[in-house]
Amino acid sequence: MKLPKKIVVTGNLGYIGSVLAPLLEAGGSQVVGLDACYYENCRIGSFNDIGQQIRKDVRDASLDDLRGQDAVVHLAALSNDPLGELNPSLTEEINMKGTLHVAGLAKQVGVKRFVYASSQSMYGISGSDAELDEDDSEKNPLTAYARTKWEAEKALKEMADDSFEVVCFRPSTVFGVSPRLRCDIVFNNLVACAYTTGKIEIKSDGTPWRPVVHVKDVCSAFMAGLCAPAQLVNKRSFNVGIPNGNFTVRQLAEAAQRSVAGSSLIFTGEHGSDSRTYRVCFNRILTELSDWFKPEWDLDRGGVELVDFFRKVHFQESDFRGVKCARLEQLKFLRESGKLDQSLRWTGGKI
Repeated sequence: MKLPKKIVVTGNLGYIGSVLAPLLEAGGSQVVGLDACYYENCRIGSFNDIGQQIRKDVRDASLDDLRGQDAVVHLAALSNDPLGELNPSLTEEINMKGTLHVAGLAKQVGVKRFVYASSQSMYGISGSDAELDEDDSEKNPLTAYARTKWEAEKALKEMADDSFEVVCFRPSTVFGVSPRLRCDIVFNNLVACAYTTGKIEIKSDGTPWRPVVHVKDVCSAFMAGLCAPAQLVNKRSFNVGIPNGNFTVRQLAEAAQRSVAGSSLIFTGEHGSDSRTYRVCFNRILTELSDWFKPEWDLDRGGVELVDFFRKVHFQESDFRGVKCARLEQLKFLRESGKLDQSLRWTGGKI
């Protein structure tokens, strides 16, 4: 797989970016990170970041930041539904306007390919048992985060042409080890809870469906998007997942319990049946990009990886519950401590 020589990764100091950027460097690319650094200090364990770092909000990106680059992988965003609802207008400003700002600059300076990290949240609550596909399934974005991801996708595809290629990836909920681990996402949360407390409590009946995918497989999808021929990817969207990649909450919880010997699993059922249930179809990425995207991780392997990591870093419940592993709590901490203002800009004007 021949990667572009020069790549900018926005949001490289986040959960996915901290895994992706070093992988791109290891693949021979010259990588420049562009990140607002909200989560720079949310590190667990020891590791090295990439060599070239622009410490800048995507809202402030300039032509010079992108000049001479071959590709952009755009990860930077307020990164989940609760975070998006922190301030819906800021979500619009960063996730929508910030995305189109970076893309516009990239197109202006001759960047060839723009890989966009979108989201399956745009499907909303599914009224069907059928697996949701990229083009024909109804989009029902229920939150500011979901809406801005869908609107940005549409706008980016309108910008695309033969000289500015755009490919959009919609990952399932991600799990797995990262130097900037998140425990506010479902499988990581379940394994961390089992490891640090010895038990998992599920307040629904466990029947809702959730698609999940390992962080390294997501990175493999983005790398495929950088390498695959334009006729396969330009102006197209791909759900990112693995074969049989839809799981009930019960199945996720049982996999988490298997990964932590001696942990207990309790279904309280107090919230009844969760209405947020959906299954996603991954046929497009698994067939059309099969020469470039070869997922390798399942739940059990990912659970073992997480537990091994927790042992290595002496992971405690205070880590699990703390700001390092919860993005919304980290942003609240930075604002309440006066380091970020209400517009999520660093006070004093410098990052």
